[in-house]
Amino acid sequence: MAAAPPPKADELQPHPPKEQLPGVSFCITSPPPWPEAMILGFQHFIVMLGTTVIIPSALVPQMGGGNEEKARVIQTLLFVAGINTLLQTFFGTRLPVVMGGSYTFVAPTISIILAGRYNDVADPREKFLRTMRGTQGALIIASTIQIILGFSGLWRNVVKLLSPLSAVPLVSLVGFGLYELGFPAVGKCVEVGLPELILMVVFAEYLPHVLNSGKGVFGRFSVLFTVSIVWLYAYILTISGAYKNVRPKTQVHCRVDRSGLIGGAAWISVPYPFQWGGPTFDAGEAFAMMMTSFIAIVESTGAFIAASRYASATMIPPTIISRGIGWQGIGILLDSFFGTANGTSVSVENIGLLAVTHVGSRRVVQISAGFMIFFAVLGKFGALFASIPLPIFAGMYCIFFAYVGACGISFLQFCNLNSFRTKFILGFAFFMGISVPQYFNEYTSVSGHGPVHTGARWFNDMINVPFSNKPFVAALVAYFLDNTMHLHQSAVRKDRGFHWWDKFRSFKKDARSQEFYSLPFNLNKFFPSV
Repeated sequence: MAAAPPPKADELQPHPPKEQLPGVSFCITSPPPWPEAMILGFQHFIVMLGTTVIIPSALVPQMGGGNEEKARVIQTLLFVAGINTLLQTFFGTRLPVVMGGSYTFVAPTISIILAGRYNDVADPREKFLRTMRGTQGALIIASTIQIILGFSGLWRNVVKLLSPLSAVPLVSLVGFGLYELGFPAVGKCVEVGLPELILMVVFAEYLPHVLNSGKGVFGRFSVLFTVSIVWLYAYILTISGAYKNVRPKTQVHCRVDRSGLIGGAAWISVPYPFQWGGPTFDAGEAFAMMMTSFIAIVESTGAFIAASRYASATMIPPTIISRGIGWQGIGILLDSFFGTANGTSVSVENIGLLAVTHVGSRRVVQISAGFMIFFAVLGKFGALFASIPLPIFAGMYCIFFAYVGACGISFLQFCNLNSFRTKFILGFAFFMGISVPQYFNEYTSVSGHGPVHTGARWFNDMINVPFSNKPFVAALVAYFLDNTMHLHQSAVRKDRGFHWWDKFRSFKKDARSQEFYSLPFNLNKFFPSV
């Protein structure tokens, strides 16, 4: 077959690959003015509240707790999230990431709740305390896997083999894989969730390009504008009696006065370690939680890569990812000490907010951590914001998760999309990343247990939980195929985009790594990055 003629000078050419994302207003090291940074930080606080409320609201009633316990667990989760965010942004990856509650840890926590050793506890309050202590013990053990893999540098060696091609399914499904928390949750109260979704699209994507003056304000503060409007609208619907005769489930999702958080929260409350009592340990539960902790490592690796892109930084070096994972392990250890009934990972929705606002400043996220700690201590005020109907958050998630998924797809700019090897790895990893978890979830919904169903609950969780996780399955397939298929062929290295990230595989190879990821207070002398 004859070769194609060379392009003429005036012919259109493909867009050139960019190592840093252009068009970002404030990158990781360039903070906005203080007043604007404060408002943007408060916006990050509002966005992370959704997950912070949803997880305890689902778990605490099953543990035997009431509104008071639920409000206190939310306060604790919020307080520890603020501390973990500060630790990660100062000493971990130094990326503008919020470290909050993780849906990944919900399944093993439910398994602990259903454990036979709590069946004979009649008093709900006592059952709550004993279950909480069980999760604390499991999380203490689970944190060690992240601390060891992160600080020892073992995870660095894994990430060094990650190419742009194998990163695409991982990062994409970190965002797209959360689709169940998007429109399905909007549909639980469509008259509240859908207006939020539509207004977010209008404020974030249309108004900035239509208006002549103040166009940056609507895009940058779209969350505050839209949440205020729709929350007020939901309040008017509530007091007007629109939900008087609807089902209780609809009232919980739509009304602004059904969360029970404001009544259950104390005016001032400072969470403290072991406030629920000393942790208890069970070997099986610890093994299951350790596997979940490993899944969280994989998810957070993808989230860190997405955050580095939207912060207009260069590709995050493997050693910095490993350092971040180590500090995430410290975060899970703090979760276990304070008793959050949940583990820590990178908040995906807040990465999406970086994209919506075009602000990837580290300072903004550190300010948001201050808001988390402040409102966790002032319980009633924090509970007021936490009572925002959850379909409002779901409307925002549709945009935030989409942006994170699109970030993964953007790494295809470094790959050869005309290669059959590239097409197979991409297609197969995406398909299996969606199809395998679907099988496990469908089996569980029909049978009440996963496909692996032995007498040992902990062993079942160790197999069923990872293969129900979309980013984990996709990353496993893509990583294995990309590092084993046809590597002897000379063109493969370029096809997979490996050469684009070569300079970032070592911290010292590119001067920009020092600018974006070096530790403060000259700590690099004592904790060097390689």
